[in-house]
Amino acid sequence: MNQTRTFSPSTLAALGLAGLMALSAPAWAQLRIGQPSGFTGSVAAGVKENTDGARLYFDAVNARGGVNGQKIELISVDDKFDPKVTVEVARDLITRQKVLALFLNRGTPHSQALLPLLAEHKVPLVGPSTGAMVLHEPVNPWVFNVRATYQREAAKAIEHLASIGMTRIAMLETDDSFGADSAIGALKGFSKVNQRPALHEKFPRDKPDFTKLSKEVVESNAQAVLVIGSAGNAANAIQAIRAAGSRAQAVTLSNNASEGFIKLLGEHARGVIVTQVFPNERSVSHALIKEAQELAKAKGLEGVSPAMMEGFAAAKVVTEGLRRAGPNPTPASLRDALEGMRNYDIGGLTISYSPTNHTGLDFADLSIVDASGKFRR
Repeated sequence: MNQTRTFSPSTLAALGLAGLMALSAPAWAQLRIGQPSGFTGSVAAGVKENTDGARLYFDAVNARGGVNGQKIELISVDDKFDPKVTVEVARDLITRQKVLALFLNRGTPHSQALLPLLAEHKVPLVGPSTGAMVLHEPVNPWVFNVRATYQREAAKAIEHLASIGMTRIAMLETDDSFGADSAIGALKGFSKVNQRPALHEKFPRDKPDFTKLSKEVVESNAQAVLVIGSAGNAANAIQAIRAAGSRAQAVTLSNNASEGFIKLLGEHARGVIVTQVFPNERSVSHALIKEAQELAKAKGLEGVSPAMMEGFAAAKVVTEGLRRAGPNPTPASLRDALEGMRNYDIGGLTISYSPTNHTGLDFADLSIVDASGKFRR
């Protein structure tokens, strides 16, 4: 039997008001964050650990009721570590899936490719997993970094090698914007210690052959070699250098600070120096590390890796931005909330942003892979 429902004038008024409110509500899905990153390809291992760290924090926040009563949804999409694909999937995340921000993508060329998209749609990018100087200077109003620059890391690595008496240091760099940017920092380090590279060569980002370069490293009689490249390429370079007979100290940057990179190195992992942009992942004296370790153990994990800590810290920052943006955030209000963040303590490290500074942290350190396949400070 069909029934016809009737409504009182007051109910009709209420329904009309609700409809108007629905029409005027922001189009953005509440607390939806988009992550276009290389879940396949040469950086997949590190990207997975970045994401695991971020989800570790987001899951804990959501278990406590979320932010302003709403849960955070992280939408992770594979960009195959291809800048063109990065833009395609990011555009879909922004226009179709209505994310409030892009988050924790991997790669310098990939981040650069996103900049026009951020400006076009006025959507912030939080915690890009790259230390490219182009994301720091000049300040981009839509980019909020959470880690130190590659230039700072590379300079620190060269200065350390010189401090322990090494005078013949080779440098191999990937032929892309990441390599060029990091090399600037390394050359600053060389200048500071009054040295020049014993060898300085580039290799293609896609499918490089290290046979010739490894021989050149041997011929240069290098005591150390800084390899600037993705995890897969850096591991292949180090393996080729060892196969060519060089025992030079191998060094690489924090983009390779993952357990996955150590596995790629295999028998050649021991003794490799990797720069770091967060405190020792096993040092519970840092509140940030202690919090992450406790959450990891509660999930049955053995601990956290440096790459997980990068994702964890970035998640803390975007979560605080969402909290400050209020119960109905938009990309613009999230951006404003982040830029107003001053001395936010993420656990022994403080984050501050302003209209003239979107760097976040400037922490840099060195680690070495030990015999058990763990990073040691």
